[in-house]
Amino acid sequence: MFDYKYGVNLELINCQEVKSSDKNSVNFVARTSVNNGVTARVKIIENIKPQQAGTLSLAVSGSVLSCFVQTEDYYSGRDLYVLSPKIDLTLEQKLFYAMCINKNAYRYSYGRAANKTFPNIEIPSLEECNIVIGTFKIKYIRTYNKVVKNIALSVNSWKEFKIGELFYLRKCKCVNAGALEDGNDVQYIGAKKSENGVMKRVNRDNSLLTKGNCIVFICDGQGSVGYSNYIETDFIGSTTLTAGYNENLNKYNALFIVTVLDKERYKYSYGRKYGPHLANAIIKLPTKNNLPDWQFMENYIKSLPYADKI
Repeated sequence: MFDYKYGVNLELINCQEVKSSDKNSVNFVARTSVNNGVTARVKIIENIKPQQAGTLSLAVSGSVLSCFVQTEDYYSGRDLYVLSPKIDLTLEQKLFYAMCINKNAYRYSYGRAANKTFPNIEIPSLEECNIVIGTFKIKYIRTYNKVVKNIALSVNSWKEFKIGELFYLRKCKCVNAGALEDGNDVQYIGAKKSENGVMKRVNRDNSLLTKGNCIVFICDGQGSVGYSNYIETDFIGSTTLTAGYNENLNKYNALFIVTVLDKERYKYSYGRKYGPHLANAIIKLPTKNNLPDWQFMENYIKSLPYADKI
């Protein structure tokens, strides 16, 4: 179905990062499983031709088998292959095959690389692909937000705050998730970053309920320690979580803060626990009169494309 070749094998550190508005620039695609593989926007290097739009990028180490359709020309980082369809495929067909390839990632756990074996992965025929695509209707997400270019982030002027100074902290209450009754009343939130931490929906138990409109800090749990999520409605949460409240918090400035918090997550690798250090953990935020500038954070999120869909 695809021809494949090794990418240009660039290192981001050797590229010049620029703003997305720079006309002489392309996306830099690396071995990540998020943001369609794009980690930066970089200046085009003389004599190094970008990969063509319409191809699939495929990571063979790192986030192995992370596969994405690239709709713009791009540079590829280390251990990245470029897949070119041998026949004309629509965007929907390419997305389907990227998903099929990605679903084989479990075969490469425990540090296995895919650089030699990925060509042998079996994928559905074009006929099977069309049958699947024909069973659902694709509705594209559109944004009507116009980017506000005068809202800039000047991190150097931000101020440091302790988490315990910003938030009123309360530990979540559920010790035994197995005792919860499946239902549709409230969400059960656990120690995972994906899907906003939602494990399932359960029947309401007021003794275990945690109030919403809070940032949930993952203080313990396999692989997710140090991450955080914003939860808008009341929920039942695992005792591995701590909820943080502030009267100025809303879903917009909370998303700003969660994004900043996640940039600090590397501090909690190698088994370190977040809980004992949470109140004293440091976060830098925009300020006004030496206090967090909640309105600026809200306005910044609202100015982004697709913020009108939040």
